[in-house]
Amino acid sequence: QVQLVESGGGLVQAGGSLRLSCAASGSIFSINAMDWYRQAPGKQRELVAHITSGGTTNYADSVKGRFTISRDNAKNTVYLQMNSLKPEDTAVYYCHAFRIIGLGQLDYWGQGTQVTVSS
Repeated sequence: QVQLVESGGGLVQAGGSLRLSCAASGSIFSINAMDWYRQAPGKQRELVAHITSGGTTNYADSVKGRFTISRDNAKNTVYLQMNSLKPEDTAVYYCHAFRIIGLGQLDYWGQGTQVTVSS
């Protein structure tokens, strides 16, 4: 089992910055990659940023150049640095981890943290 706890959300004005943290505990050695997703009211959950165990990153087009995902292996923590925030970035942000098992995978989710960007 893997437990994920997010922190760092809040209210910020457009153009501002926030840093989200996701602390992992449990069987973290089994994690293949970690992601940040977000879900705005009335919309589907979408992938924002992804980082593999080797440090390779990928981003949604809507956040490229503004968001940075990183990891601190010593602290078992993944971060999402969000700069130049826009009102459309308002959503609940979720930390996600997965473990590949054979042809399938196990998914782990955090409880989510609210990010609100005012115009």
